[in-house]
Amino acid sequence: MNYAVIKKNDIANGPGIRVSLFVSGCRHHCKNCFNYEAWDFSFGQPFTEAVMDEILEALAPAYVAGLSFLGGEPFEPENQEGLLVLARRFKERFPEKNLWCYTGFSFERDLLTGSVGDPAVARDLLSLIDVLVDGKYVEEEHDASLLFRGSANQNIIDVPASLKAGHMVLLPGVWQRKMGSGNIHED
Repeated sequence: MNYAVIKKNDIANGPGIRVSLFVSGCRHHCKNCFNYEAWDFSFGQPFTEAVMDEILEALAPAYVAGLSFLGGEPFEPENQEGLLVLARRFKERFPEKNLWCYTGFSFERDLLTGSVGDPAVARDLLSLIDVLVDGKYVEEEHDASLLFRGSANQNIIDVPASLKAGHMVLLPGVWQRKMGSGNIHED
């Protein structure tokens, strides 16, 4: 697995100050993707034990709210095992912090059914994620006022509640709203 970049003080990819890992490799190829360089699985640098330690160290300050996985595509089969190791270490060391993940795959159609990569690995990775933003970026549905997503078709999902229910459960409240709006955004 390769990674494109690590952002150690990110405020755009989940609530609060976060550490965000952008992995390399994506087969979705969404039109006008903001990170098309990371489509290439060989882009960036190798994801090593030292890189994992660097990320965990950056997560240590109390003001850091959590970790976010982005891409590229975190759920590409080539990226799942490396992220699973990091997610386990993160949850063991920082149980009070949350893990967000952005994917172009559909939670219900692709991830919940185990149709992407090794079903056991994907399920284990999902079980460690608190919030999943799913769905491909669709330029025609782009809306800059949406919180933590680029297009209106994308969902902000409460993963633990969804796994318990066996279907998608949206994260309630403010996360479904548009910026500057008191109204819940209906997809």
